[in-house]
Amino acid sequence: MCGFSGIVNLNNQPVDAELLKSMTDSIRHRGPDDEGYLLFHSGNKKYMQCYGNDTVEELKSKLHPLDNSFNANIGFGFRRLSIIDLSLAGHQPMSNSDNTVWIVFNGEIYNYLELKNELKKLGHKFYSNSDTEVILKAYEQWQENCLSRFNGMWAFVIWDSNQNKFFCSRDRFGIKPFNYYFDGSTFIFSSEVKTILLTDINKELNYEVISKSFSLDSYLINSNSTYFKHISILPHSHYLTINDGEFRLERYYDLPFDKFEKSSFKLNEAAIYYKELFEDAIKLRMRSDVEVGSTLSGGLDSSAIVTLASSYTDRRFRTFSAYFTNMPVYDERKWINIVVDKTNSIPSYISPKPEEVIHDLQKIIWHHDYPLPTSSPVAQYYVMKLSRQNDVSVLLDGQGSDEITGGYSHTFYRYYADLLIKMNLIKFLREYPQYLFINKKGNVFSKLLKTILVLFFNENTLYRNEARRSLNFLNIGEKAKGSFKEIGSIKNVSKLSNLLYNLVMVNSIQTLLHFEDRNSMAHSIESRVPFLDYRLVEFSFSLPSDFKVNSHFGKYIHREALKNIVPYEIMMRRDKVGFIAPGENFWLKNEMKSFFEAVIQSQKFINRGIFNHQMIQSEFNKYLRVNRKMLKNFGRQ
Repeated sequence: MCGFSGIVNLNNQPVDAELLKSMTDSIRHRGPDDEGYLLFHSGNKKYMQCYGNDTVEELKSKLHPLDNSFNANIGFGFRRLSIIDLSLAGHQPMSNSDNTVWIVFNGEIYNYLELKNELKKLGHKFYSNSDTEVILKAYEQWQENCLSRFNGMWAFVIWDSNQNKFFCSRDRFGIKPFNYYFDGSTFIFSSEVKTILLTDINKELNYEVISKSFSLDSYLINSNSTYFKHISILPHSHYLTINDGEFRLERYYDLPFDKFEKSSFKLNEAAIYYKELFEDAIKLRMRSDVEVGSTLSGGLDSSAIVTLASSYTDRRFRTFSAYFTNMPVYDERKWINIVVDKTNSIPSYISPKPEEVIHDLQKIIWHHDYPLPTSSPVAQYYVMKLSRQNDVSVLLDGQGSDEITGGYSHTFYRYYADLLIKMNLIKFLREYPQYLFINKKGNVFSKLLKTILVLFFNENTLYRNEARRSLNFLNIGEKAKGSFKEIGSIKNVSKLSNLLYNLVMVNSIQTLLHFEDRNSMAHSIESRVPFLDYRLVEFSFSLPSDFKVNSHFGKYIHREALKNIVPYEIMMRRDKVGFIAPGENFWLKNEMKSFFEAVIQSQKFINRGIFNHQMIQSEFNKYLRVNRKMLKNFGRQ
């Protein structure tokens, strides 16, 4: 788990080594354990490996100081967080045996041991115990086809001097980030946007992306674009190559539409297989040369992870949690302690105070490169900080479960609309009343209305309608013609599967994984997400809809598979409302009120030209006048 940056001048102009150093320093938080550089001239094939201030001392005598004395048109910078193979052999940039193929890599390939054995049988020799070297050898053996063999999270750049080719890739679901700039002659890349902004590229804003991200919380990260028109995101499930100056972007993976809801498993059979896949996903993600712990929120997903992971280690398992005392819904310690007691884990708790958040907020946003739509990512930031304070640098986390097995309220609307479309009226009339009156999330009228809307409109229209009111808070008019075209309606697929596909591959997961990466790496933590093991994701999509929704329960297959693992009290919870924090409902009305007012009334905010200041001020005033009776019901809806 690390961070990288790079500059490639295809016009053979020399790389500014001092700029490369500044870029790499800007992401030191992603890898404080080691630092490395490669300077390479693609014309004469000469190269030099360089060190920086944080390079491991034993390596410095074998490397060169980084400066502009060496003529190179390719420069790679790297920051290392040592997780697998803690030895000097894991240093990056890493090369093959004859120094013709080089890599910088961020992430983990969890099945690297199995791949290593396979590659050894094919004649490859290894000089380290790192998964980085496995990627190099896999590329040499299978070229671009190596990607289909990886089970993990990754973003990497390979420079193949034999073919004069750059090969860059990002994992199937976008767990690890990859940002780049390309203008035909210069290719600049990095793990974070802020790094590329240190260069002198055109920093024109991308108003369409800004408008979409402010319209829907789940659309902060989307498509292949950033807030800057000339900085792109390498989309997950894709790779790009630059070969003799020719740029090519290719998709190497997608969820198999032809297998959606086609499984022939009975429910009990599916539950057994789901459990086996989940167990194996956790076992693979327990592979580490440093201690592995987990976040724990008191909900079904993190409880399942902790219960299993704690049984796969000889040491007492460590858990990390945030709580707030504003209302019971914000304090999950009652539920967390049930899991802690069951697993004999060692819990650690943190309860961030609003004044602490005010002090840290600018730094938190700096780490994210984007504004934060809710206070939940802020709470997650402090959980990661707590883990680092306790010297646990690898965490398991529960992102992805709701998206693959139907944990959100939107799931129910699609499911019951599908029943009506299929004219399955008996099932509809038997289950829908239970959903309306037993499931406490949302009022009855709202559920009825949203079911009707879903019945008659496609996904793209639903997203645009949901975003319409929020767009009124922006002042960028014609500059922001975002149609949410990335949200697709898939032919021959149910509305439920269509929704879940978009949540995983287009919007929700992309935004949540952005929070996951930036909050964890801000504290030099590697975060691993077992629910996004691609085998488990594909299997979940192959299951019929009624394995995901059953009357008033979502994530039905998830519950069936884990019912003998997760404590019964947690399995049957109906009050869980996600990982939340009190920022929107308490802090902004009280301790953070003056801070927020100063921001929206500042000339810098007003003069930015993006926001409708008058409307935002009016809405904030309405928010401050909200009857406190409404807050008493918060968390019960």
